[in-house]
Amino acid sequence: MPTGDETVPGVAGYFGGGYANYPFSFMSDIDKITFSTDTKSTLSATLTSARTRLAGMANSGTAGYFGGGFYPEVSGIDKITFPADTKSTLSATLTTERRSLAGMANSGTAGYFGGGYDPNIGYLSGIDKITFSADTKSTLSATLTSARNSLAGMANSGTAGYFGGGYDNGYLSGIDKITFPADTKSTLSATLTAGTYLLAAMADSGVAGYFGGGRIDIDYSLSSSIDKITFPTDTKSTVGSTFTTRRAEMAGMANTGSAGYFGGGYQNNFGYLSSIVKMIFSADTLSTLSATLTTVRGNAAGFADCGVF
Repeated sequence: MPTGDETVPGVAGYFGGGYANYPFSFMSDIDKITFSTDTKSTLSATLTSARTRLAGMANSGTAGYFGGGFYPEVSGIDKITFPADTKSTLSATLTTERRSLAGMANSGTAGYFGGGYDPNIGYLSGIDKITFSADTKSTLSATLTSARNSLAGMANSGTAGYFGGGYDNGYLSGIDKITFPADTKSTLSATLTAGTYLLAAMADSGVAGYFGGGRIDIDYSLSSSIDKITFPTDTKSTVGSTFTTRRAEMAGMANTGSAGYFGGGYQNNFGYLSSIVKMIFSADTLSTLSATLTTVRGNAAGFADCGVF
């Protein structure tokens, strides 16, 4: 992944899975947003099973991965190989079946799935690592500060990954940092503006990461704001632009060096959404694509192919 000063040959972003209750349905389809035109197509490949509350991460230029989710809880990991967009399922699995986990990746090296909920165990603090060269799974000795679900993940590829927010019988505002390549965990002094869960995240690698939307602890409502973590100082600011409405349960992915995308979600009084909001990184401004997800959905997962670096 770039470090902020390279030209980014972005290819496409992907949103997979999710849930809607009008009508009640779980999704297995995968929508693709081609970055050059911001147009949407739907892959012929689908997830192994329809599922929601899964997580995504990508080895840019090579493949993207969707891990975990439910219903019922699964431990499997599906792989979408670029550029043919073919689907296979890894022989490696997550340590436990889990939902409401988060993903992020050190592109070219490894991807990480952290936290979540296993109905047989409860909230989880463990972090599983998928080494891309062989698609093997190991589990970090480092863990999240507390067991939690409904968190979000993003990464400054080549440097560190971040897991923010979540729920552990309370709303969380903390952000844990996994420093590559030693995979050590620290906790930022900066925090989210509010305790937040069911939020989404994405990153402009080398520059900043973003946590957007979610359910917040201030008045137990949904959020319309986006917090920004500037690399490498890990300072937090809040973006001046906000979503047009308060929303949670979105998925995030980004074309590093250009723009990030928040797809789907849930909005009070309007139910589940099919819209895709685009953030232009140069000014942190928001717009809504004319292209939409194939169906309304929340709790999908996203990842992006930003090309080979």
